[in-house]
Amino acid sequence: MVENYDVVILGGGVAANSLAHSLRRQNKSVAVVENNLFGGTCPNRGCDPKKILLAGLEVTQTVANMQGSGISGAVEVNWPDLMRHKRQYTDPISHATRQSLNADGVTTFHEQAQFNAAGQVQAGTHVLTGDRYVIATGQRPRILAVDGSDYFKTSTDFLNLDDMPKEVTFVGGGYIGFELAGIARAAGAKVHLIHHNRRPLKRFDPQLVQEKLEHLKAQGVDVQLDVNVTKISKSRDRLVITGDNGFELSTDMAFCTAGRVPNVDKLGLENVGVACDAQGVRVNDYLQTTNQAIFAMGDVVSTDRPKLTPVAGYEAGYLSRLFSGVPDKLSFKSIPTLVFGQPSLAQVGLPSSVATNNDQYLLISNDMTKWYSYHRLNEPIAKAKVVIDRKQQTVVGATILSNHADELINIFTLMIDQHMKLADFNKEILAYPSLASDVTYLI
Repeated sequence: MVENYDVVILGGGVAANSLAHSLRRQNKSVAVVENNLFGGTCPNRGCDPKKILLAGLEVTQTVANMQGSGISGAVEVNWPDLMRHKRQYTDPISHATRQSLNADGVTTFHEQAQFNAAGQVQAGTHVLTGDRYVIATGQRPRILAVDGSDYFKTSTDFLNLDDMPKEVTFVGGGYIGFELAGIARAAGAKVHLIHHNRRPLKRFDPQLVQEKLEHLKAQGVDVQLDVNVTKISKSRDRLVITGDNGFELSTDMAFCTAGRVPNVDKLGLENVGVACDAQGVRVNDYLQTTNQAIFAMGDVVSTDRPKLTPVAGYEAGYLSRLFSGVPDKLSFKSIPTLVFGQPSLAQVGLPSSVATNNDQYLLISNDMTKWYSYHRLNEPIAKAKVVIDRKQQTVVGATILSNHADELINIFTLMIDQHMKLADFNKEILAYPSLASDVTYLI
C-alpha cells in the first residue's frame, strides 16, 4: 500500500525536524525517514558532544594558565567520567527527537530511504509518495582511499571512546582535526596531527592560523605538515602510518579527519533525475533540485557555504515559508565560522586579505593579550583583525583568535548584518568590564 503525504523528508537531523514541526503548524501531513539517529549529526555525534568533551581542555588549560596567579594544584581529565557526562546528554536524544515528531503528528520511519524506479520513496517495506520531497541526509566522515584505510577511525568513533589511547594520530588538519587534537592532548594522550599541505584551515587568516598552530605545538601536539599519507598497516598492537618521502609514524589509533562527504549514494537519485556533484545535491536559488518536486537542504547540498547546523536550520525555515506560498529566493546574511579550542579561531564577513592594497578598506589589528578581559585569567593569546569599509564606516569582516572568539564573533556578525555605523555602536552603553565592551576598542 502506498502512503501519501504533503511532504516526505529524507533524513531526520536538525533541519529535517525543524521543517517537519513547521509544516505541521501549517496542517500539512509529513513523513520523516531516518536510517540512523534521529536528531542528526550535531546533537548526537557532532558539535554538541564535541563541546562537552572540550570542557576538559577548557578547564585544564584555565587552571594551568592561573598557576602562580592565585591558583595552585593541577587538575587532569578523567576521560571515562567525561565520556559518561557526554553520554548523559547524547544517549536520550534520538528517542526523544522521534517521540517529539510523533507527538506533533509527524509519521516517522527508522529505515533507509531510497527513491525507487517509480519515483516513490521506499522506506523498508513502506512506499511513500508526497507532493514535495526534501533531501536532508547530511554528511558523513570522509575516509581517505589509502592502502589499509580500514584501520582508520572517524570523529564519530572519537566522540564515543570508552578510554583514551596513549598515542593518537589525526590525519587531516581541518576544523575537526584541530578540535579533536586539542581535546585528546588535554586528556593526556600523545597527539600527532598530519596535514597534506602547508596551509591548514585555508579559509582563515593565515597569520592567525599560524599562531593557533604554534600554540597547539606548545601544548605538546606534534604537527606534521606537507605529508601525504599513503598507507596504514598493523604491527603487533600498533598502527604504522606511512607517507611520501619516507615518512613513518607509529601510533595506537588513527582518526581520519580529512573532511566529510554528502550522504547521496544510497538514495536512488538516478531514478528521479536529481543531479549531484562531489559536494552534494545541486539546487537552485529556491533549494530546488533538477527535479521540480524534490528539494534539498543542509549539509547534503552542493554549496560553498559553510556546512553548519545554523545554516541548515535557516534553510529549513526558508523551505517552510516557500511551501506556505512565499516565493522569495533564498538569501543569507553573514555566516560566522569557528574552530573551537583554547584558543578558538573565528571569522565572519570579508577576510583580512581584502584590505591589502585596497583603499576601500581599513584593516585594524589588535593584540588583546594584555587587555583586562584576558589578563584576568592569564590567557596566553588573544588577537583580532577587523575590516572596516572606509566610506560607509561599517564593519565588513572580523577574525578573532582567543578563548572567547565564539562570543565576540557573534557581536561582529550582528554589526555586519545590521550595517551598524561605528559611531552608532560607540553610543551604546554596555556592561563593563565585559567582552562586548571591548569591541569599542577594536573598531
